[in-house]
Amino acid sequence: MPQHSPDLPPELLPLAQMPLLKRLAARFFGHGLNRLRAQHRASWLHGQADGFRSGHNAGVEYGYEEGRREGLEEGRQVLLIRDSRNTEHRPPGVDDRLFDDWRLPLSAELKKRFKADVARLLAPQAQPSAAQWKMIFSDTPATAVIAGAGAGKSTSLVLRLLLLSHYLGFELDSMTVVTFTRESRKDFINKLLQVFALWGRVLSPREARELVRTFHSRILPMVRSLPGFERLQAFENLSERAPSADEEVDSNPFDLRINDAQRQHLNACYQALYRSDERFRQALQPLLRHALQLKELERDHPDVQKRVAVTELAAKRDEELCDMVEDLWFRAGAWPIKGIEPQRQSFEINGAQFHCHGYAPELDAWVMLGFDPRENPQASRPGAKLSVRAEWAVKRTLFQAFCRKPLIWLDSYDASKRASGAFSATPSGGPGFDYKVKGELASAPLLDCFVAAAGFIENLGLDVGDAVAGMSFAADDPDRHFFEALSLFWRALEDHLLDQSPPIMSYNRMFALFSERSPENLKLLSDACLRPLSHLMIDEFQDVSPQIVSWLKACLKEIRSRSSALHLGRGAQHSSLLCVGDDWQSIYGWRGSSPKYFIDFNKEFPSPGTTRVMLGENYRSHQHVIDAAEHIVRAVPAIPGKKAKAVGEPRQLWPVQVLDRDDQDLAQRLAEHYGQGDSILMLFRKSSDKFLIEEHISQIVNVDSRLPPAARRLKLLTYHSAKGLQADVVFLLGDCQHLGGSPYKNQLYRQAGLGKDGDTDAYDNAQKDEALRLAYVGITRAVRHCYWYVERQENMPGNAPKASDRVPRDKPYFEDLRQGQ
Repeated sequence: MPQHSPDLPPELLPLAQMPLLKRLAARFFGHGLNRLRAQHRASWLHGQADGFRSGHNAGVEYGYEEGRREGLEEGRQVLLIRDSRNTEHRPPGVDDRLFDDWRLPLSAELKKRFKADVARLLAPQAQPSAAQWKMIFSDTPATAVIAGAGAGKSTSLVLRLLLLSHYLGFELDSMTVVTFTRESRKDFINKLLQVFALWGRVLSPREARELVRTFHSRILPMVRSLPGFERLQAFENLSERAPSADEEVDSNPFDLRINDAQRQHLNACYQALYRSDERFRQALQPLLRHALQLKELERDHPDVQKRVAVTELAAKRDEELCDMVEDLWFRAGAWPIKGIEPQRQSFEINGAQFHCHGYAPELDAWVMLGFDPRENPQASRPGAKLSVRAEWAVKRTLFQAFCRKPLIWLDSYDASKRASGAFSATPSGGPGFDYKVKGELASAPLLDCFVAAAGFIENLGLDVGDAVAGMSFAADDPDRHFFEALSLFWRALEDHLLDQSPPIMSYNRMFALFSERSPENLKLLSDACLRPLSHLMIDEFQDVSPQIVSWLKACLKEIRSRSSALHLGRGAQHSSLLCVGDDWQSIYGWRGSSPKYFIDFNKEFPSPGTTRVMLGENYRSHQHVIDAAEHIVRAVPAIPGKKAKAVGEPRQLWPVQVLDRDDQDLAQRLAEHYGQGDSILMLFRKSSDKFLIEEHISQIVNVDSRLPPAARRLKLLTYHSAKGLQADVVFLLGDCQHLGGSPYKNQLYRQAGLGKDGDTDAYDNAQKDEALRLAYVGITRAVRHCYWYVERQENMPGNAPKASDRVPRDKPYFEDLRQGQ
């Protein structure tokens, strides 16, 4: 008989192995049931089945454990297994690329056919170079084209469009070419219509305008597609006259001028906020006091030294002078002023007693009435040798040097009216006054300052309120109150504009609504709204702002997420991005743009494949102009490997001449070139320089202005507005340098992640680089001659580095004719 293991559970033991008492009871009970024939067959069968299952399971478990122990023991004698798997939980990676992994379907036969058509239909001088063909035939989802000045990029972009639409069958409504300004858009549309016509593709002007856009004209239809915003107006496009259909969705991103229609909304919001918000009023008070407060003069200033000798004499006549000025203000209806107590207060100035006219309790400052410029400048007191105006100038200088009390000096009747709202504790209207934020070149009306600062913040991709909350200032810095007031005003302005019928919104607000900060809003857009962004070609990409970059990335992510649903049944599948630019021509950092996104293109726009094209041919200038411009800008961080080469017919080389500022000499040279039939660009840094030069060349200006626009050969422009233009001869008036620093823009640059880590002056350092790039832009406008007139060293403000400092004396492409150089 088999031996049963003592490990079996008690319920499976044979009857013989059960305890004695249980064994006797079981037998007795079993015999009784048999005799009574009381056994229930169904119960017996059910119990038999249960017993079988229970026994089977128990047996299997017992056998498995017994066999497993024996097997493990034998296995240890043969192989020792170690589990090397990583026990840490690792989720799947994130695919953050903006494009699918695909390639443009370009066969060798198609390329050959397209090249043959281009050779047959385009003029010999318009035939693409090898580098331009590389750009046209790029088959990767992302393409960066580094195109220096005069590189002939426009024709290459048009041929790229022709390839996609005519040869590959991509629908025009799946493509957008982006230019930065209205002017460049018009030029590109004309070239597009001409080239497409050569291939028998007749585009209507409307089709071309739909294809070639500015960023602004692409974002507006997006917002208007949302319920309730069908008639939305852009704040930047508001005008007293009704704009044309084309103008209505277009705007120059670098135009900072505020027109009357826009100013009406700014003023209405300002006045309403001033009446309703105590915090806003409190923030304005120190701004007004700072703006109107008499600015100090150093005691060794020449004006002070000249007038301090007459202190005693001026003090003896001061009360009479105060009386006369007060009478003038009273007759003009400008005095007394609500909120100013008309009480005389004496001051000791350089040991003598002088007087002011009143006290403003709300501003805790004394008030002095000035001599209004509209009054007769020859007016004088009886028996006085000096005019009232001259006497007042003496007093003003003495107060600037020796008065240390808070003193508001109202220079004119108009100034007092604009500021009057802040003198009264009862808010009736907000004060109007000029203000100068630290780092800006000049003061401007307060609301203009608000618009400029908010525009810079939003161009950096920041929210105004959040950005202000992240800034810090010294307790006595009036800019602290400026930015607090800005934060309150900007929120109120956005609400005010949306409350209009139809609603109004700024372009920056529109881009923010569809940026990476608000990806959910993109889900609200139809496929038809997003489809034109599937194949994007962007010109002048070096001037793109963080705000625009965020919008582009958000749109590309949304397009990819919709995948085949967006492209179903269409020739244009997937999406692509082709950007053309020259980081050496990035000159709009003062508005928030940055070349960083072009320099770091691969990192900013991750793709399964990226093509990099270097268009190094220059079809505009001779080699000396090219080398001179590149020498100036070579010191700035840039895309590596850039070196332009003049192509075309060999031309005579003239060095870029650098001369001391001499307006008469400039006018003479300009007249000689104009007489020879040359086209001329006269570029200046300051508007005041334009007026000075126009006086010297007025005869030529008058002659040229009477010609039809196409025949005019003289243009007077700023360095910035000349980008994209060219002329036989270029006159540059003024050096390029970054004057002063901007504490608030440095802070915002850090918030936006621009600049190097740990650089506390990131914006200022970027502007020093931009000054060199601006000189590069100016020089590269020249086809043959470039004359650069710069101020003498002793007349230059500050010690900031200048672009002309980089002019070498031992290079053939520069001729430095400055005295003492």
